[in-house]
Amino acid sequence: MKDSVSRFSNRVENYVKYRPGYPAGVIDILKSDCELTEASIIADVGSGTGKLSEFFFLNGNPLFAIEPNAAMRSAAERSLTDYKTLVSIHGAAERTGLQPESVDFITAGQAFHWFDQEKTRKEFARILKPGGWVVIIWNERRLDSTSFLRDYEDLLLRYGTDYQKVRHENVAGEIAQFFAPDTFRLKSLENLQRFDLESLKGRLCSASYTPEPGHPNFELMLSKLKEIFDLNNNAGAVTFEYDTRVYYGHLTG
Repeated sequence: MKDSVSRFSNRVENYVKYRPGYPAGVIDILKSDCELTEASIIADVGSGTGKLSEFFFLNGNPLFAIEPNAAMRSAAERSLTDYKTLVSIHGAAERTGLQPESVDFITAGQAFHWFDQEKTRKEFARILKPGGWVVIIWNERRLDSTSFLRDYEDLLLRYGTDYQKVRHENVAGEIAQFFAPDTFRLKSLENLQRFDLESLKGRLCSASYTPEPGHPNFELMLSKLKEIFDLNNNAGAVTFEYDTRVYYGHLTG
């Protein structure tokens, strides 16, 4: 299995184009429950190509984008070039490079799965201001709510290179363990993506657990994907359904 830093390096373009964003209601939750304001300083850890970072820039927040993968960090710097309060840092969850008690919010998306929990918790507690918040925002793909999503999950199980090892089956348990002995709150929002066939291919190939071009199963996987699309599309498109989970709480040290 590829290490957690390098496994996305060859998938950056598809990641930028085809991974889901976040529903606007996330900001509303953080404003109402965590007193998020435009002045709140954000550390987006494992910031990748900047999808979650941009979400907070649109709210007016100054932000540190912390990402260890050079290709993904460069993509974020290009896409976020208009946001003058961006500070892009070559760092990791376990070693952010930030000063003690320097941020109001620490955010993380899907990258949370790859963090060393014990080291990361200590680092997050170190850089958070007193009363600061840790927010983990997770787009959880529904697996069986439609025939298309059931067929797509079967495709991943059949052709994924290490899908069964890395798929996120116990995210809530991992997050509860991370916050312990502190507690956290959880709210969920619906999030949808529509794909034509070409963009569906891009979405599939953005995943680090799928075969890359040149792999013996790559063309077989794409052929099966077309079968699934032809069977399930409505007016030339299929829908990915996600539950966007917003986990948020404090760390006492």
